Amino acid sequence: MGVSAQPNAFTSEVLAEMAKINHRPIIFALSNPTHKAECTAEAAIESTEGRALFCSGSPFDSFVYDGRIFEPGQGNNTYIFPGVGLGAIAAGAKRITDDMFRVASRTLSKMVSDADLDRGCLFPPLDDIRSVSFHIAIACAQYAWESKDASKPRPADVEAYIAELMHCPQYGTLARDYSDP
Repeated sequence: MGVSAQPNAFTSEVLAEMAKINHRPIIFALSNPTHKAECTAEAAIESTEGRALFCSGSPFDSFVYDGRIFEPGQGNNTYIFPGVGLGAIAAGAKRITDDMFRVASRTLSKMVSDADLDRGCLFPPLDDIRSVSFHIAIACAQYAWESKDASKPRPADVEAYIAELMHCPQYGTLARDYSDP
């Protein structure tokens, strides 16, 4: 795990050694901005013969290695915090605990598909973030109710209740048709 802001701290030798002792080495090059990352996504994949699971703090572009498309994942609070917050609101959680974050992390990990892993990505596509947040919110609210840390009663249909609470950004049309007087 890199958080040093030292570019290229994960050399090809370090990455290759990780691949020797781990079938699927997990590389976290989390420093921001991208030019300060401990290694690039391409370096991680190339040095591990395409086996690394890469996560960065800044975005990296997709690339092709050995005929496969790799889509590096960016690890940030977008995946966890919205769902934790919504779950806490839904249950009226008295506090947000470390255990609630563990529940959120486990829920997120279950949403990572084999296809995501095949692309070298530790997270589901960001396009699925609403679904990710929804499932994390359900799990966190359930945890608050089960741990007696909720101030609101559990509804009969938790999923429908949480779906109703989710913000749905819908914007009206800003353009006007001036051709019709």
